[in-house]
Amino acid sequence: MLEPTIERLRSAARDAEDASGYFAAMYARVTDRVQHAITDGRFGDGERMARFARAFADWYLGPRHGTRPTPACWKAAGDVVDDHGLLIVQHLLLGINAHVNHDLPQVVVELAGVGESLDELRPDFDAINDILAETQPAILRDLGRVSGWTQLAAARGGRRLFSFSLDRARAQAWHAAERLHRLDDASRARDVLELDRLVSVLSYLITRPSAPISWLLAIPRWLEDDDPRRVTSQLLGHLA
Repeated sequence: MLEPTIERLRSAARDAEDASGYFAAMYARVTDRVQHAITDGRFGDGERMARFARAFADWYLGPRHGTRPTPACWKAAGDVVDDHGLLIVQHLLLGINAHVNHDLPQVVVELAGVGESLDELRPDFDAINDILAETQPAILRDLGRVSGWTQLAAARGGRRLFSFSLDRARAQAWHAAERLHRLDDASRARDVLELDRLVSVLSYLITRPSAPISWLLAIPRWLEDDDPRRVTSQLLGHLA
């Protein structure tokens, strides 16, 4: 059902020689977990959830393979894949920012179709939050092997903060989908351009936080593995 999509994400991660493999690795693991949840009957409509997961992944893989245009927010993430001054977490956040804040609301609208209600998609959309919460501990554990400071951060409440931030981003994505769904084609196109601009600004803030945060980030960077392939392999976990 989702095996080809998982393999495409896994391949994108394994083929990367820079930080672009980090988000792909994490994404492959989450999609693998979604596949197990579908098999276990945890979604109201498993086939619809599979279509959702495949469509969502294509919004990420399409620009990488040249089958979709590259939005500015994804270009912002791609422009810094060789920046060794960034933390591994910053690279992951760039992917999450672009995929959740920019891609996700458009996938919801795309799957709902013209004139259809979004209400039927909402329960399964919300169920993904549980999947993300279940996947996070294992990913953070493996991340800790190449980024030692993250274990300490997680123990001090970083895990809860990350979960809260991701849940909030997904909630905002749903509100954006509701707004886009009400618009005609021309208005929606303008709104999407503005959405891309705003998400690109967030990308810049992720890569260039203001002082004193920027000073503090220089310390944990020294505690991280500098080999992108080893980092990606750890983030892939059992899919490596």
